Amino acid sequence: MSDQPVLLKVDGPIARIVFNRPKVLNALSVDAADAFLIACKSVAADKENRVVIIAGEGRAFMAGGDISAFQGPADEVRRHVPTIMEPLHEGLEILAGLPQPVIASLHGAVAGAGMSIALSTDLAIAADNAIFTLAYSKLGTSPDGSSSWTLPRLVGLRKAMEIALLSDVYDAPEALRLGLINRIVPAADLASETEKLARHLADGPTFAYGQAKALLRGSLDNSLHDQMEAEAKAFGACIGTKDFAEGVNAFLAKRQPTFTGK
Repeated sequence: MSDQPVLLKVDGPIARIVFNRPKVLNALSVDAADAFLIACKSVAADKENRVVIIAGEGRAFMAGGDISAFQGPADEVRRHVPTIMEPLHEGLEILAGLPQPVIASLHGAVAGAGMSIALSTDLAIAADNAIFTLAYSKLGTSPDGSSSWTLPRLVGLRKAMEIALLSDVYDAPEALRLGLINRIVPAADLASETEKLARHLADGPTFAYGQAKALLRGSLDNSLHDQMEAEAKAFGACIGTKDFAEGVNAFLAKRQPTFTGK
């Protein structure tokens, strides 16, 4: 096992960003946050990638930030926190802006920054042993990692207030019911089921996925009129792709399309 805090593994069209501090349940440190940003930039620069997986080594996806780094005089902690938060936020913003779908593959503890990262992705698949808690209020602080933006969009404002203020713990079935994740699989099957989902997306119309992703992420900030204008513009852009022509021809010929992401 590499001693790098974050691993970037590329397998053809699939890129995997893997948190790799299993001895501390992948707690986010300065080095891990910096490595995460580097991995996100690398993924964004590689035009062959068609889907991105975010995962964690060991017994957990991520149990939160490295709390030991937050101990000490307030001025010192205040200077230290941005060294973790800023690269994390920049990396998450890169992933949100990618045309490729981003999948969270979740198991064990999904807490604090780990839950924030999971909420930020486009799709989330969880093992049946996954446990979710936002946890920030238990430390006497407010959320980061974009969760204050994503959470109310996923579950509504009232439920988001409950999750953020109470820091309750949710098992995988409850996370599914709330809309925090898309599906649950047996823990032993998480890797294979994540791979299956990623391969399905990698075989899809990547450009169209990117347009849909941008439309959905921007929809709550638009008026109805502006959103429909954005839809028309995105549809027009899709018309110019080889995948659009292939999709139309395959539908009319009653066959499965073969998309290339172009």
